[in-house]
Amino acid sequence: VQLQASGGGLVQAGGSAKLSCVASGPSFSSYVLGWFRQAPGKEREFVAAHWIDSSTLYADSVKDRFIISRDNVKAIVYLQMNSLKPEDTAVYYCAATDRAWSLTSLRQEYQFEDWGQGTQVTVSS
Repeated sequence: VQLQASGGGLVQAGGSAKLSCVASGPSFSSYVLGWFRQAPGKEREFVAAHWIDSSTLYADSVKDRFIISRDNVKAIVYLQMNSLKPEDTAVYYCAATDRAWSLTSLRQEYQFEDWGQGTQVTVSS
């Protein structure tokens, strides 16, 4: 599946932003979806994942602030980001896989085969 992320930009600390990732390709509903991010000088890290059903998984750093959701009709995965902090500044990537075996395994980026191009989110203090 091909992925195209959008929705990044400059946001003030404490504000909100919503990222979207549009997928093209068959059987979107059978894909497990995820969001990762990479801050300058750091490795890419897991943010959130959405299983085929309603199950979700979050990194501790974003839990209770970010919400991942999906629309299987529109083939879009969203990341609603609330109470943003300067440390949330990063390039955000969406990812997809149809081969995952467990929700918790999705913390590892090697579980995902397909990646979007990334969208920059900058949070100013």
